[in-house]
Amino acid sequence: MTAKLSFLALLTALTTATTAQTTSATAPKATPKAATAHHAAATTAHPAATTAAPECSKLPELSPKIPTLPAGTPCAKPLYTIVSEPSVKLQYVSPLEGPGLRETLGLAPTSFSLDYIDTKIGTGELAAPHKWYTIHYTGYLVDGTKFDSSLDRGEPISIPYGQHQVIPGWDTGFDGMRVGGKRRLFIPYQLAYGANAQRQIPAKSELIFDVELVSQSDEKPQPKTAPAPTGSTTPAQPATPPPTDPAKPSTTPPPADPTKPETTPHPQDL
Repeated sequence: MTAKLSFLALLTALTTATTAQTTSATAPKATPKAATAHHAAATTAHPAATTAAPECSKLPELSPKIPTLPAGTPCAKPLYTIVSEPSVKLQYVSPLEGPGLRETLGLAPTSFSLDYIDTKIGTGELAAPHKWYTIHYTGYLVDGTKFDSSLDRGEPISIPYGQHQVIPGWDTGFDGMRVGGKRRLFIPYQLAYGANAQRQIPAKSELIFDVELVSQSDEKPQPKTAPAPTGSTTPAQPATPPPTDPAKPSTTPPPADPTKPETTPHPQDL
């Protein structure tokens, strides 16, 4: 009887030890939890990397006629990029058709950006929406043709920003500037004058504008008035007119050439 009890006690002890070893071997370890947590943290951090600042934009080759920017000027970056995907797709294309069918039919996806370079950081107020901006500007084609400049006229222009009264590239191109700042805008034709020619500007022309935000106001700035004359500025008429010198050209202006435009386009003309 005693031997039988000893055998049962030994069997119970062995069973208990075996169960403990099995439980220890099959129990989950703490290390995988830490690894899982680390992996989750890494996964969470990954999307943040996709919001990093974009790289430098690829610009067209510019003519040396366009003023070179100062050394140390940062590269061009997009203010925004627009991608257009067609709502319909070609289901079948005959081998007789050329490779440009999608573009011909307007079914090819397009992508374009409004790029900018801040050439001078202003120290005034931050440009605010729905204000009147007073701007100096000079516009160039990629080939270096200067088609318009307020500096040449000696008078800036004023626009209601964001009110669709200028080309889209101007209506959205001053965000982030401060009064007194200068910027070079690279405006694709989709955000400029489109697929139609505009006087000196050929169809589908990318435009380069050097702009300066002179001031901003809630109301439209009033045009400058000429100072009142302090005295008579009309010269006295001689008793008899002097004889005309035939060697000097006539002061009468020549007739206007109807084949040439009288004015140059600026961004309000869209």
